[in-house]
Amino acid sequence: MAWQTIWRNRDPVLLSFMLVTFITGAAVALMVPVLSLFLADEIGVRPLLVGLFYTVNAVAGILISQWLAKRSDRKGSRKRLIVYCCLAGLAGGLLFAGVRQYWLLITLGVLLLNLASTASPQMFALARVYCDHQGNRSVMFSTLMRAQFSLAWVVGPPLAFAVVAQWGFVWLFAGAGLTYLLCAWTVQRRLPDLGPASGAATCAGELASAKGDVRWLFVGCLLVWTCNSMYLISMPLYLTRQLGYDQSLVGWLMGMAAGLEIPLMLMAGHWSSRWGKRPMMMVAGAAGVVFYGLLPWLTHPAALIGVQLFNAILIGIVAGLGMSYFQDLMPGRPGVATTLFTNAVRTGSIVAGALAGVIAEAWGYQGVFWLAILLAGISCLCFHRVANC
Repeated sequence: MAWQTIWRNRDPVLLSFMLVTFITGAAVALMVPVLSLFLADEIGVRPLLVGLFYTVNAVAGILISQWLAKRSDRKGSRKRLIVYCCLAGLAGGLLFAGVRQYWLLITLGVLLLNLASTASPQMFALARVYCDHQGNRSVMFSTLMRAQFSLAWVVGPPLAFAVVAQWGFVWLFAGAGLTYLLCAWTVQRRLPDLGPASGAATCAGELASAKGDVRWLFVGCLLVWTCNSMYLISMPLYLTRQLGYDQSLVGWLMGMAAGLEIPLMLMAGHWSSRWGKRPMMMVAGAAGVVFYGLLPWLTHPAALIGVQLFNAILIGIVAGLGMSYFQDLMPGRPGVATTLFTNAVRTGSIVAGALAGVIAEAWGYQGVFWLAILLAGISCLCFHRVANC
């Protein structure tokens, strides 16, 4: 199912899925890029505590999302769950706007943010069930939805840093919370309520039946997202503190990468139907080696912007195909499969949060990039071990 089919048929449900994905992506893109600067500059904590925040956030996210995913696949309303998660995002945005106590943010704030982040995998799972019911190409539509998420990241980071520079963190986080409120309203009004998927087995049974494929795919994705999380944590501080650039450059770099991801993501979805997902994932890992290998040597803004092409190849392919890859390996469990992919992202954040702060304090931010080169190379070997489908 190509994007032309969606627009030609004007399927309101498919269009609504794309709209909601964009709104959710916008809320995330307004908050995530500035968190390390918020903790370091506004709260005044050390790099080690910045890393601790990311680690706690990721651990809580895994536990919360996996529990909710199992429940959503067995019983209950997936649509209602998404609405509740978006309302948690509203509360989380308002909390970060008004509170400056680190230990309150790392507890209640982390809980609310992770409830909010569960909305995204649940939306993709609901879209997979809907596409399967309609007989549409779920892989291509999942890629189109993920492209909307990346489109939100084109405008989100530059806007976030501009708002912080002009009005401060209070207005930024309050705006992100209101964006979650808009998402909750849109989900309630526009998305279908299909209930749990039929024919689901236990997550453990699916993993056993897939042998090591799911495990190797999980590790490969984990390593990619570890690299990306280390980059997101370190790059804002590296550019502003070590290279002396303005905060706006960070937003432009992230926006440029997200903008390039969109066509690459769509092309990867098309090419995967011809060559399979495994070769595309291995290309992504190789692009990561090139990207992180160049970062320690580049200091000029134009060069840093240009090298984002390789970052876009890495994230565009893994983000576009990784979720459907898990779903293909775990049929009948869209919620658990989608959440497993999301938890690879979160587990990567755990590892990144633990490593980035320690390495930055010991060897500087460039040391973080050298480690990312190694991890990206290992991810290629992991993807090579997964069955091609």
